[in-house]
Amino acid sequence: MSNFEQFHLDFYQSNYTIDDQEEDYNSYGPNENLCGSRKSQTGDQPPASAFAPSEMLLFSQSYTGQILQPTYSPDTHLGYADGFDEEPPLLEELGINFEHIWQKTLTVLNPMKPADGSIMNETDLTGPMVFCLALGATLLLAGKVHFGYVYGMSAIGCLSMHALLNLMSIPGVSHGCVASVLGYCLLPMVILSSSAVVFSLQGIPGTLLALFIIGWCSLSASKIFTSALAMEGQQLLIAYPCALLYGLFALLTVF
Repeated sequence: MSNFEQFHLDFYQSNYTIDDQEEDYNSYGPNENLCGSRKSQTGDQPPASAFAPSEMLLFSQSYTGQILQPTYSPDTHLGYADGFDEEPPLLEELGINFEHIWQKTLTVLNPMKPADGSIMNETDLTGPMVFCLALGATLLLAGKVHFGYVYGMSAIGCLSMHALLNLMSIPGVSHGCVASVLGYCLLPMVILSSSAVVFSLQGIPGTLLALFIIGWCSLSASKIFTSALAMEGQQLLIAYPCALLYGLFALLTVF
């Protein structure tokens, strides 16, 4: 047993004591070790700007506003304002010009007035649609439901006149221009159908009035076609097929 105890003491015997460990700990100090380690870490790492892209740095230098509050640019506001002011009106974009409609209406009402070819050579269908509806409405007031006849004869008449005018004129004409002129010249026929609401046209006075309206419509249409297509000296040739077309509308109105 004595030998074993001696071996045990010799095995665990060491010159390092607890007092020496405390002295070493106090000599270095915990704060100094911690600060030194932090300084070494910060000294080894490169600055954050070294890894930042040049575009991000430029954006951070140029942007002077706040988050969710964009900077105000007066040039952009003025650009939008100028753009809105330069835009044409909505009716003009849709092809509706009340001044031209009024001038065409006056030209039809006054057959002796010279027609402006630049204005008449337009595909304006606003006035013709209104006059066709007015003709059908006045016939309806007289007890005649002829909307289908009005639209059908208008379509057939426009196609026939388009083919005839293309054969007679050198520059040619479009379907829209023919429909516009024939529709505007339907205005005197609306006057005839309105008078049919007040009194009957089946008699000598009604027949004379119908013939007068037919001549009025055909004269106005032929005048406009000759001025728009530069067909001087051919007004009577154009007035004849126009008189046949408006004669069909007069038959609907009288009978």
